[in-house]
Amino acid sequence: FFFSATMVKPEFNPLRDLLSGAIMAATSVPQLIAYAETVGYAGYRGLTTAGPSLFAWGVTTGSPFMNCGVTSITALMAKSDLNGDVYAQQYGDEAYVYLVSAYSLYVGLASCLLAIVGFGNIAQKVPKPVRTGFKWGCAAGVVAAAVPNGFMAAGSKEIKRIIASDSALVSEFISFCKTNLPAATGIVNVTNVLYTLTRPAIWSIQPTVLFVVGTAFVMNASSILPKFLPPGSEVIIVTALATLYSMNYEYNAAVVGEIPSVD
Repeated sequence: FFFSATMVKPEFNPLRDLLSGAIMAATSVPQLIAYAETVGYAGYRGLTTAGPSLFAWGVTTGSPFMNCGVTSITALMAKSDLNGDVYAQQYGDEAYVYLVSAYSLYVGLASCLLAIVGFGNIAQKVPKPVRTGFKWGCAAGVVAAAVPNGFMAAGSKEIKRIIASDSALVSEFISFCKTNLPAATGIVNVTNVLYTLTRPAIWSIQPTVLFVVGTAFVMNASSILPKFLPPGSEVIIVTALATLYSMNYEYNAAVVGEIPSVD
């Protein structure tokens, strides 16, 4: 890996560094659980698989410019590439876990190979319209994944139930796409999102308020919070406030990244 001469080790700042570490520690657990659920299997597996590997990464790398971790878009892409729902239903959850593990391993090996041959230099030459389209596509994928739990108390299951019972036309369209366009899984997700966004009467009040207010706060935090706080502070603040609300008031809606109970 080669870095620009302007990329130097950042100046040590105890407050910023400790706060950054606290943010990473506080957000990693729910992220690992949420992304495991996003890819299509039990949340606790996100801790038992991604957790140890990220810990090993943290204690072996010393570069301030390198970061390793899962993202919502990679989880969505994995589920889409592997046709997760169908595979898990046909072969079982355990077999699906092995499939995702193998998929992740091969993606990692391919990434290392591409880095060795200098693929990053080629990626920098991708035309700007293509890069812009990719970013918008990623953003749309994240929104499509966030909307069900952001507006509905029971998440995507409730959306599917409402569409099946209240809209024969939309239900038939989704069935047609699944039968005739099985590879175009995004059509179904986008249809569910558009149906939800255009019918505010079916939204659940609590998750909707938390979702809208939390998103607005994160997007405008730079003009609200003190400048000395490091990037990411807005995430831990809004997460803490939402957690306190759910602890002190009756919140029965779905929680993405909820730590599972162990019997």
